[in-house]
Amino acid sequence: MNIDEDLASLAIRHALALGAGYADARYEYRESRWVLLEDARIEHVASSTDRGMGIRVLVDGAWGFYAVTEPSSSDEVKEGVENAFKLAKGSSTRLKDKDRVKLADVKAYTDKVSIGFKKDTREMFDELVRLARDADHAMRSNDKAKRLHKTSISSGYDYVEKLFMSSDGSNILQRYMDTVMSISATAHEGSLNETVSRTDGGRGGLELLDATDIIAKASSVASDALMLLDAKPAREDKATLIMDPDFVALLTHEILGHPSEADRVLGYEMAWAGGAWWAGMLGKRIGSSLLNVSDDPTIEGSLGHYMYDDEGVKAREKVLVREGVLVGHMQSRETASVFNVEPNAGMRATGYEFMPLIRMACTYIKPLDYSLEEMIKDVKHGYIIHGQKVPSIDMYRYNWSISCQYARRIEDGEIVEGSEGMLRDVIVMGNAPEFFASIDACSRQYEIRPILNCGKGDPMQTLRMGNGGPYVRGIATVKSVAA
Repeated sequence: MNIDEDLASLAIRHALALGAGYADARYEYRESRWVLLEDARIEHVASSTDRGMGIRVLVDGAWGFYAVTEPSSSDEVKEGVENAFKLAKGSSTRLKDKDRVKLADVKAYTDKVSIGFKKDTREMFDELVRLARDADHAMRSNDKAKRLHKTSISSGYDYVEKLFMSSDGSNILQRYMDTVMSISATAHEGSLNETVSRTDGGRGGLELLDATDIIAKASSVASDALMLLDAKPAREDKATLIMDPDFVALLTHEILGHPSEADRVLGYEMAWAGGAWWAGMLGKRIGSSLLNVSDDPTIEGSLGHYMYDDEGVKAREKVLVREGVLVGHMQSRETASVFNVEPNAGMRATGYEFMPLIRMACTYIKPLDYSLEEMIKDVKHGYIIHGQKVPSIDMYRYNWSISCQYARRIEDGEIVEGSEGMLRDVIVMGNAPEFFASIDACSRQYEIRPILNCGKGDPMQTLRMGNGGPYVRGIATVKSVAA
């Protein structure tokens, strides 16, 4: 094992001896290896290992935090604890009583968790590189490949061991691996550059990247990019849209996930569009009765899968929206005390170097009982939206616009096939309550998609997670990026 439990235990004991009311320590080991292929050539292979401890103490209602990289002695750990204690003590002298942190009670667990992987990517990295090469070959085997300007594949793994210990008595070791492949193709002709991309994988080993499936998706990525060269730009049109699970993943992430983080609801964390448009609306209707949303870290294979959060709280499904009514938020021990509810395992940090924040794990819209074919058949005029690109969100995540990879027209219950029905450079726009109220169908087919680079906090923390849902039908506006 790459974790020193004795040093973590020492951190807790020393913090209490100094007078801390509460203390926890996260001792983590990380190992990463990634390969980047560009235009069929290996651009680089990057490998790294990292080890360290994050120490968090609560003194007179104020937090203090300090991180120690590669701790090798008890003196280093004690010094880190003392620095965290001094920061907390200094902050506590400036707090009013109403602002002092109170922690909701939780059960202390002793546990060892291995989030399983059938194929250890650390031992099969050469096979992963071969798969990346095969995927690139599939993109370049298209009969119109001379119009491809660039192909790119980034793939690799992160292996993590994480020990959490607290003064409440928790002692939890979690071990997991993330294996991911991102595929991108850019087609070029004249003044047009059209890019289509896709990311697959999740929390697990190489078994998550089925070779046949990856090759087929790589071929589709290239075909779609090439077809977009002949597609038309979108005209502004408020219409019925059917959003695919990949687009729904980003929509859910931005407009349902982030506003459900209780620190943003309370206004504690406002960096990077950190508000919540539905603050104070618990128990009120925020969408149609067909909208059901959960955040669930227990979904296996998702990049947000874990069994305990970074406060040692046991993971469970968090129901956020039930039949269009806002019923819950993601909570920390601190915010749960404010809302007078139970903590629900919402706290995570990018790594030992950071204080944990409330972060979504796997937020998704729940499927219903429509087939995609039924959803299309009911549309007289509209669009089917494919894939995700870039979001633009206001401070309270009320007004939103998200670009997609491409869209296809639907006329009289049928998709208009070929380049005639394909639209490029498309932005989808709406406001949250109006769009959610318009939802009138969700498919039984759904998918949880990997999100690799969610940013939150100041200083910025990037984190991986899962998001997704079914095909969702509602009303919003499409327009061209250039409009």
